[in-house]
Amino acid sequence: GNSIPVLVNTIPLKSPDGEVIGLMGIVRDLRELECLKRELEDRYSFANIIGTGPRMQEIFDLTERLSDTDTSVLIQGESGTGKELVARALHYHSPRKDKPFMKINCAALPDPLLESELFGYEKGAFTGATQRKPGKFKLADGGTLFLDEVAETSAAFQAKLLRVVQDLEIEPLGGTSVEKVDVRILAATNKDLKAEAEAGRFREDLYYRLCVVPVHLPPLRERKEDIPLLIDHSLEKVVKKYPTRSGKKPIFSPQA
Repeated sequence: GNSIPVLVNTIPLKSPDGEVIGLMGIVRDLRELECLKRELEDRYSFANIIGTGPRMQEIFDLTERLSDTDTSVLIQGESGTGKELVARALHYHSPRKDKPFMKINCAALPDPLLESELFGYEKGAFTGATQRKPGKFKLADGGTLFLDEVAETSAAFQAKLLRVVQDLEIEPLGGTSVEKVDVRILAATNKDLKAEAEAGRFREDLYYRLCVVPVHLPPLRERKEDIPLLIDHSLEKVVKKYPTRSGKKPIFSPQA
């Protein structure tokens, strides 16, 4: 009486003269894969973003409304406020959840490496390019691409990124043909990107392409009511990883 998810592959069996005389079926049990998939979705659900205050509730409402759209979202907030958690929640609650979620830290790579990582390259495009490599835009096709620390990119790279964000077309390094991709773009920064654009440190046209809808994450000092919840959440994770002999859950004293 239980439903079991399976993957079935069939191969026709032919006689020497080419006549189909049978069929071989290979049935693969997908229960473990489905279980892992559910765990991944639970891990990045909105329920895993801790917060009960009014500002966090506004963010939950906004992100839930955005989940069913392909709108580009700019997530802004100080380091440690949970920008990547929100990006993953947006992806795993969207119709794209079964497709890839690709992340790249724009601050960690110089321009040439960032271009090759995002756009890919053809064999022979540069010294050491011994084979073709698809970029993250191509690998995320059908899914979501998360550009973390996008404010740290150079003006030259921003010009190239703008063209891709506008048309969703990429040209791998060393390539001659343009490839169309279907990707939802989410970006994050710990800076005020509008102020950066007004100061001329970030392309204004790229800012408006990335910031169709802004999400501002408040730092913990502005939502102190969530500290007890975060403590309980952290303790539960510690207990799962390091169970106590008594089986009792450790607690923080009121003074602590």
